[in-house]
Amino acid sequence: MSSETLANGTRARTPDLDWSQVRETVLMLELAAGQVEAAMRESNTSVEVLTDTFTSLADTLQLIDAAVATLPDTVGNGLVKAEIQTNTDLVANKVRHAIVAFQFYDKLVQRLAHVCHSLEGLSEVVSDRGRLYNPQEWVGLQDRIRSKYTMVEERAMFDAVVQGMPVEEALEHYMQVRMKEVADSGGEIELF
Repeated sequence: MSSETLANGTRARTPDLDWSQVRETVLMLELAAGQVEAAMRESNTSVEVLTDTFTSLADTLQLIDAAVATLPDTVGNGLVKAEIQTNTDLVANKVRHAIVAFQFYDKLVQRLAHVCHSLEGLSEVVSDRGRLYNPQEWVGLQDRIRSKYTMVEERAMFDAVVQGMPVEEALEHYMQVRMKEVADSGGEIELF
């Protein structure tokens, strides 16, 4: 982040001879990255609490299941045991689904972090006239952005867009490939 941009802020409402659309662009890029970062920080605390809660629920369900298994199989107990077993299985299944959802949240946070780093790198190049008009700086920026991607689908989308595919088309292609992967796996979703 450029300290000059932060210190000066926008001058669009009162432009002077030193006014620059590049500085305004950098300011908006930095603001966008800051807003994404703030949203991730705020949501991380809640998700950590939820993750701990669901982990505790899973552990408690195992204890209940073990306790029920120790009950004798008498006529009266058999029906109660079966009902408890059925309900703990239902709750355990819901807990597993929630844990998978948290894993998707983790993937989302990784992607948003990549967006923040990309915006930061972009604002650095755009704010430096020596770098702004140098194609090698743009190639370097693209290489740095791509190297940060940890997920295959991010790299594939990046490559497609850099090679000229419109973003909307690259996103649609990604969604089709992803849905096919889920369908081919019988609805099982890759965990990370």
